[in-house]
Amino acid sequence: MEKNCDVIISGAGMAGMTLALALAQNGLKPVLIERQPVTDQLDAGYDGRASAIAYSCFRQWNVLGVGEKLAPLSCRMDEIMVTDGHLPGAATKAPLPFYLHFRAQEISDRSGDEPLGYMVENRHIRTALYEGIMAAGIEVIAPAAIETIEENPSRISVTLNTGDVLSAPLLVGAEGRQSRLREWAGIRNIAWDYGQSAVVVTVKMQHPHNHVAYEYFLTSGPFAILPLTDNRACIVWSESHDKAKALMGVRDELFFAHFQERFGEFLGEIELVGPKFIYPLGLSLAEDMHKGRLALLGDSAHGIHPIAGQGLNLGLKDVAALAEVVIEAARLGEDIGSELVLERYARWRRFDNVTTSLATDGFVHLFSNNNPILRPLRGLGMGVVNQIGVFRRFFMEDAGGATGDLPRLLQGQEL
Repeated sequence: MEKNCDVIISGAGMAGMTLALALAQNGLKPVLIERQPVTDQLDAGYDGRASAIAYSCFRQWNVLGVGEKLAPLSCRMDEIMVTDGHLPGAATKAPLPFYLHFRAQEISDRSGDEPLGYMVENRHIRTALYEGIMAAGIEVIAPAAIETIEENPSRISVTLNTGDVLSAPLLVGAEGRQSRLREWAGIRNIAWDYGQSAVVVTVKMQHPHNHVAYEYFLTSGPFAILPLTDNRACIVWSESHDKAKALMGVRDELFFAHFQERFGEFLGEIELVGPKFIYPLGLSLAEDMHKGRLALLGDSAHGIHPIAGQGLNLGLKDVAALAEVVIEAARLGEDIGSELVLERYARWRRFDNVTTSLATDGFVHLFSNNNPILRPLRGLGMGVVNQIGVFRRFFMEDAGGATGDLPRLLQGQEL
C-alpha cells in the first residue's frame, strides 16, 4: 500500500526536523525518513559539536515552539574577539596588534537587544526538535533508507528498505554532504578537502567566559573558544589531519599544555568534560538546489568550513525560505513540487549560499597560512573594519542573519 503525504523529507537532522515542524504547523503532512535510529542521535556521544545560532534563526525556533525548550540550554554570545597570531615556539614573533571586536550592544537598537548569536550544543537542538516532532504527531520512519524512486508529472514515489512506499508532490533531500538523493538526481557537486580536521571538545573553566567568543587565526587553522552554559566552552581546534589525529590520542595534561600554549591561561584551570571528537573539514556546494520534484537544503546543498560559524545557519535559512514558498503555493492551489515553485525557493537562497560558501573558502585560504605578504594585509583589513563602525555593524547584522530579503520565520513571524 502506498502512503500519501504532502512532503517526503529524507534526513531527520536539525534542518530536516525544523522543516517538518514548519510544514506541519501550517496544515501540510510531512513524513521524515532517517537512515539511523533518531534516538541514537540524541546521545551525548553521537555529536560533540555546538552550533553558533544566528539570532534570526533562533527566532524561527521560537515561532515553531522549540525556542522555549532551548533557551535555558543556550548561551548568549554578546561579544566576539577575533585575532591573528603565530604558532607557539622558540622563534615565535610578538603578537600582531590587529584584531576585531564585535559587541552586541552596538546593534541592540536594531536587533531587539538580542545577542550576536546563541551557542547551543547540537545534542540539545536535536532533542528539542525531536520532542517537537513527536508532540506534533509527525511520522518518522527510522532506521530506513530509500531504495528506489519513481517520478511522474504529478508526484514522486519512494520505496524504502522497510517495504514502505511513500508518495508526495515534493521530495526534500536533507541528508547531509553525502546526499544520495543529490547523486540520484544527477546534480553536480563541487567539493574539496582543506587538509584540516577540527578537534572538538567541551571544557569547564575556572574563570567566567562572560559570554565572549574567541577566534584565533593560526597558520594551521582557526582556533575557537565558544561559550556554553555553566561556564563551559566548546573548543574547535583546527589542525592538519595528522596533527588532529595525534591530538585525539594524547593525555589530557598534554592536550591542555598545547591548548594553553596557543591561547594563554586567562581562563584559568581547564577541565575536560566528555570525550574528544574529530571532524574533517572541506567545502561542498551543489550546482543546483532542485531538480524535478526534488529540493535540496542544508548540507545536501552546501557544506562549509566552520571558520565563520555559518554552516547550520545556512541550512536553517533554507528551511525558512522553502517552508514559506511551499506553504504559500499550497494555499494558492499550486503544485508544490513543480519547477515554478521550487525555482522560487532556489532563487531566494542561491545568492546567499554561494556568496557565503565562497567567502568562507576565501577566509580559510587567507588566514590558514604564514605568507609574509598576506599576513600584514589581512591584519590591516581587520584593523580597518574594527575602526569603522558602519563596517562592524554590517558584519554583525549579516552574521546574525538579519540582512537581505528575510523569510517571515526569520523575522519571528508566523506563516
